[in-house]
Amino acid sequence: MSTILIIEDDNDINNMLFQLLSNHQYQVVRAYSGTEGILLHGENVDLILLDLMLPGKNGQEIIKVLKRKHFVPVIVMSAIHEIDMKLDLFKLGADDYVTKPFNNQELLARIKVHLRNQSHREMETILKYKDLELNTENFIVKCNGEKVPLTKCEFEILKVFLENTNQVLTKSVLFDRVWGDADSADDNTLNVHISKIRNKLKEKNSKTEYIETVWSIGYRLKK
Repeated sequence: MSTILIIEDDNDINNMLFQLLSNHQYQVVRAYSGTEGILLHGENVDLILLDLMLPGKNGQEIIKVLKRKHFVPVIVMSAIHEIDMKLDLFKLGADDYVTKPFNNQELLARIKVHLRNQSHREMETILKYKDLELNTENFIVKCNGEKVPLTKCEFEILKVFLENTNQVLTKSVLFDRVWGDADSADDNTLNVHISKIRNKLKEKNSKTEYIETVWSIGYRLKK
């Protein structure tokens, strides 16, 4: 069941949306200001309905914050009709725009389309191996259900492994894919990064080995 976050300060509209979405089997989280919406937004949220005119931080100010915190579709709701305003919102990261007063069935149809597209996008952007999960879009890595804090370089190395789960990766291939060419790093640099990745994954799951050394050749994911 998908979860939708409503960020709308008008109590009547907020209640109406809550009832509408609940009647169509959506989980609903409600906020009445931009600040509250940011606090409630997390990995459990699949889509956001965002009022543009909010107290405190308005919709324009919080779109980027919402997207940066957890990347999901944002449908803006507003009575503003100006095309330049709409274009600015899309540049800020909005995925859709509905003009108030909106048709409920049209809104439901738009929600359904964005949730379906988001599901397809997640399938393309999330790489998995055993209990490892790497999101290429928001740069989050999870192991055994817990987030793993990786540096940019460590993330790129692990990404190469998850993109080539059945292959032995030579050091030269890793140099090319991560640093750009074989002259930008050396064996010691790569070995140190691999060691740090192993240790960070071990902290989350000490019972599983993920990367094994293929002597004189390189590395591969351990089967």
